Amino acid sequence: MKKAIVFVLMIVLLTASVFAGGNRQQSSGTASGTASGAGGAIQVDVFWYQFGDTYLTSVRNAMAAEFSLSDQFTVRHHDCANDQARQTQMVQTAITQGTKLLIVNIVTTGSEEAAMNIVNMAKNANIPIVFFNREVSNAVIRSYANAAFVGTDANEAGYMQGEGIAKFLLKPENWEGSRSKFDLNGDGNINYVMFRGEHGNAEALGRTKFSIEEANKRLSGRLKLTPSPANQTSTQYENDGISNYFLYANWSAAEAANLMRTALAAHSLTTGAIELIVANNDDAGLGAIEAMNEQGFNTGRAGAGYVPVFGVDATPVAQEAIRAGRMTSSVLQDAVGMAKTIVALAKNIAGGQHVFANTSSYNVDEGVNKIRVPYALFE
Repeated sequence: MKKAIVFVLMIVLLTASVFAGGNRQQSSGTASGTASGAGGAIQVDVFWYQFGDTYLTSVRNAMAAEFSLSDQFTVRHHDCANDQARQTQMVQTAITQGTKLLIVNIVTTGSEEAAMNIVNMAKNANIPIVFFNREVSNAVIRSYANAAFVGTDANEAGYMQGEGIAKFLLKPENWEGSRSKFDLNGDGNINYVMFRGEHGNAEALGRTKFSIEEANKRLSGRLKLTPSPANQTSTQYENDGISNYFLYANWSAAEAANLMRTALAAHSLTTGAIELIVANNDDAGLGAIEAMNEQGFNTGRAGAGYVPVFGVDATPVAQEAIRAGRMTSSVLQDAVGMAKTIVALAKNIAGGQHVFANTSSYNVDEGVNKIRVPYALFE
């Protein structure tokens, strides 16, 4: 009987071993994130400024899918919880543990010091590093031959958002004779509320300023976007009549919803004080919509009040809101394209090439190892 039991156990163990060997990808939890990959692959560590960002969740999912197509990598994803000190320590730990490639979504974008500290750590250990999404300076990338950046043109989304705003407002169906349906008080101005992203962030700077500049350029005097009195007024940015007027949502839907509720306590949606919403990202725009829903606006139902809302990222949730008539348009920030580009650079390292090899087909900045993933208008 004992021999039979031993024989059965041997068969079970052998079967388990065969199935485990047939799966070229493993997954395990770590203190700082999750890992997946195959034996003999190079170790790659990816550091996210925080896991909770909606757009970056799309990038992370696309990146995981792209990495899973190759047996060249073991990948660990780290949640830095919006804490720069935590991220810096995590990078040092990964270096100590023998990582072969660092992929970093920097926490602090407004200061060069944080990115320079991390690139110097990589340089001292002779480990290639790819920063992505959240802009780092040219000086940081140029300081180390094996450094690169993958992101977007910080200003392009603003220009494209402005294009979308003007295109919508100038549609013939949005006019009654010589007056725009959205110029509620008939003064020739469209009073907008701006939901701004992170202070010091290059994307927030470009989207805030150039969305309004481009829209007004394209409106050609037929209408003019002007800051709503519902905006708060700052003094920390350029005195251009645009950049200092906003509600500071810091990319957050919850914060935007609370700010919009406060604004609506003092300003009506029917008198012309608030005639249009511009958000640096979709989450903030969706937060504003949530607050307006509570007053019966932007519900998607026939006959409901409607304030045009424009975002950036074209996240799946925002795309559904646009299709449902709750949101107006967004600017697609290509999560899959960004993920594929980053993994392509990782494959250079796995193949023993320079991190920036084979990049001639990409949109590359002149004189610096930076790749720009293009935007597209989503309506």
